[in-house]
Amino acid sequence: MVSMSSVVQSRHLHVQDLYRAHHSWLHRWLDRTLGNTSDAADLAHDTFIRLLTRESATGFGAEPRALLTHIAKGLVIDRWRRQDVERAYLETIAHLPEPEAPSPETRWLILEALCRIDAMLSEMPEKTRTAFLMSQLDGMTYAQIAAALDVSLVTVKRYMRDAFLACLSVA
Repeated sequence: MVSMSSVVQSRHLHVQDLYRAHHSWLHRWLDRTLGNTSDAADLAHDTFIRLLTRESATGFGAEPRALLTHIAKGLVIDRWRRQDVERAYLETIAHLPEPEAPSPETRWLILEALCRIDAMLSEMPEKTRTAFLMSQLDGMTYAQIAAALDVSLVTVKRYMRDAFLACLSVA
């Protein structure tokens, strides 16, 4: 019988081998993609952390660079999305007088919450997200949303239920 600790140890050794063989290549690829060696180093590191922490106990495949590139591309997209959210937030608070501006700690907490909300919204099916935003941002009633989306009222209620459940998962 194979113990769980031996499986974890085997995974760590395999990731260590992948790191030695491909880290420099991945860092160069990310540096070309991002144009910033510091961010490239962070994302290369994060890519290998993802390998260590992924739930799947299966191997890493015959093409490790393809797997590393896939993971790294997802991390790059996440970073760009976070930067967009941060930029929008900072633009929003830029007009606030100094005494009313949130502290750096509060900014960080708000930014983290906004990024979680953004991720939650991006994972929703398009019609669910649209219905939710129409309700929450535009103040539309469910009947108005049904008419705008050309769906039944029951369907809008299902979209909203799914959206609220997604919101609860973020909390």
